[in-house]
Amino acid sequence: MASDLLADMLPQLIPAFLGTVKLTVASAVGSLVLGTVLTAMRVSPVGVLRALATWYVNVVRNTPLTLIVLIASLGLHYNLGLLLAPEDDSFIVQQNFRLAVLAFVLYTSCFVAESLRSGINTVPFGQAEAARSLGLSFSQSLRTVILPQAFRGAVVPLGNTLIALTKNTTIASVIGVGEASLLMKEMQEDYASDFLVIFGITAAGFLVLTLPTGLFFGWAGRRWAVRR
Repeated sequence: MASDLLADMLPQLIPAFLGTVKLTVASAVGSLVLGTVLTAMRVSPVGVLRALATWYVNVVRNTPLTLIVLIASLGLHYNLGLLLAPEDDSFIVQQNFRLAVLAFVLYTSCFVAESLRSGINTVPFGQAEAARSLGLSFSQSLRTVILPQAFRGAVVPLGNTLIALTKNTTIASVIGVGEASLLMKEMQEDYASDFLVIFGITAAGFLVLTLPTGLFFGWAGRRWAVRR
């Protein structure tokens, strides 16, 4: 019955979506760091770095995310023995969570890099030339002149990437990470006839997470836009 479903599901919603938020925040921070490094490599004057970053971005972003998550779990952990958590009572939970974060970082950083590269394209070429004429090295001009403006120009694409990452966290359920989609699957097994109610509650939860994010980044994109 629907009343039994609500009594069973609602108390678990906050912990489930808290797991989704933790996955999103941890993965977003890691993706921003790795994505910035990939962006620097793609615009680097060193050809090997450009080729390596281009190859990585093109290969990983065209690989299904589910496959990357499974490779992180089955390949890195079970086959190669990679341990990302202390072996205690919560080992499985922490290990699966961190493997999922690693997979999301490896995947999402590609889209962060492309967003930042589009932001770099909005920076007038003359500013890079002016930085070089002042004696700044490539890394100095990138850090102090180009990237700050690139971030401002890429606010909206980065926001879209964050929203996509929030929704992509549902894939972590394939390796047993406790988040919203895993709760939905568990509820479907116990209340198969109430599928639409379960789906509606879960979808509403994701709307609560993603709609404010989209509105904020839309406002931030207008607020922090570089005036020409």
